[in-house]
Amino acid sequence: MRLSVDPASGEVRLTLPPRVRVERGLAWAREKQGWIAAQRATLPAAIPFVPGTKLPVDDRDVVIEWAPDHPRAPARIGDRLCCGGPAERLPARIEAWLKREARAVLEADTQAAALRAGVTVSSVGIGDPRSRWGSCAASGAIRYSWRLLLAPRFVRQATVAHEVAHRLHMHHGPAFHAAVAEILGSDPAPAMAWLRRHGAGLHWFGKSPG
Repeated sequence: MRLSVDPASGEVRLTLPPRVRVERGLAWAREKQGWIAAQRATLPAAIPFVPGTKLPVDDRDVVIEWAPDHPRAPARIGDRLCCGGPAERLPARIEAWLKREARAVLEADTQAAALRAGVTVSSVGIGDPRSRWGSCAASGAIRYSWRLLLAPRFVRQATVAHEVAHRLHMHHGPAFHAAVAEILGSDPAPAMAWLRRHGAGLHWFGKSPG
């Protein structure tokens, strides 16, 4: 039997071997409440989309500002992200703005990287997957996690180079990794290390404490 805590969501997962009854597994998991609590204590803090929250957007901190007389559509004014409308809808409006911004930024990054690589990309889309930051289909369609907008720029651009390199090599062999470095113009290892260490924290943006 095995217990794990997902660092991106905080969910506890219980894995049972064949022929082990669920009741036995749940009883065992209840005995491990201390371990579960200790693991959850190490998780990143939730960062809700509320007034005063600071968001690291494309290497610049932007503070959410809500006021009833602001327009409902969020607008970035200097280092402020201003939004009006019903207060209870603020988180949804902020997330929608971040997704639009992420798509525009990642589209521009991808087209620039594709030009350097001498390849074409059929489309650029965004989603919110937990297990990957980007994907490239054989058709040339590339999708990214919109949360890359909240990562440092060098991390986002290394992820873009990784996916664009798949337009040259649909594998992760030496030729692929050489292409990533050439497209990026630098070593992608620091960016990958950043994602391994801090990537889970990006999934806690927009969550409510507790």
